[in-house]
Amino acid sequence: MNVIVVGGGRVGYYLAATLLEHGHRLTLIENNSATCRYVADDLDIPVICGDGTSVDALREANAGRADVLVAVTGKDENNLVACQTARMKFKIPKTVAKVNNPKNVEAFKRLGIDIAVSGTDYMVRLLEREVEFSEIRQLASLNKGEASISEIKLPTDFPLSGKTLSEIRLPEESVIVSIQRADAILVPRGSTKIYAGDTILVMAKNNVFHQVAEVLGLELD
Repeated sequence: MNVIVVGGGRVGYYLAATLLEHGHRLTLIENNSATCRYVADDLDIPVICGDGTSVDALREANAGRADVLVAVTGKDENNLVACQTARMKFKIPKTVAKVNNPKNVEAFKRLGIDIAVSGTDYMVRLLEREVEFSEIRQLASLNKGEASISEIKLPTDFPLSGKTLSEIRLPEESVIVSIQRADAILVPRGSTKIYAGDTILVMAKNNVFHQVAEVLGLELD
């Protein structure tokens, strides 16, 4: 997945490092030259030193090829404008904004921002579920966001089709809680097989969800 991150402060750096670790392709835009040098040297990613709300900076970051833009500066108005410019001028499919004032979340959504959140960890999880894995839909958040229940539609080319659950070694902090096959709901056991086309419900700690997707063979975009 090609991601543009606008803002290279603590939040932007953490977000870029996390997404980079997960195998995504990153370009960062930051207007502070010292921060630009630090991020470029430390993360070894392309860094554009400029204003992330400007068409010129976004064009230099190859915004026309980006799958998502994430704006995480310290100013809500800049995050909003960066996302709107990305969508209107470069047709970037998904925009994500960090909202420093939680009261602005609903306003951001009404103004066309796809994902508007105030927590950085939650932003990473939402970004990956909404953009990276099109087959995955989060149904419920548990224990204040520590874990979740997600619905996964197994694709027609599911590589583990016909395997039993005991053969599929999911992370310890995750479990398949049900399988829907045609009109039937199955309560799985270790000997239960899963097939391409099944819809499964997975309960998992959010810090292992990326591993769940990898074990199931759901490829990154």
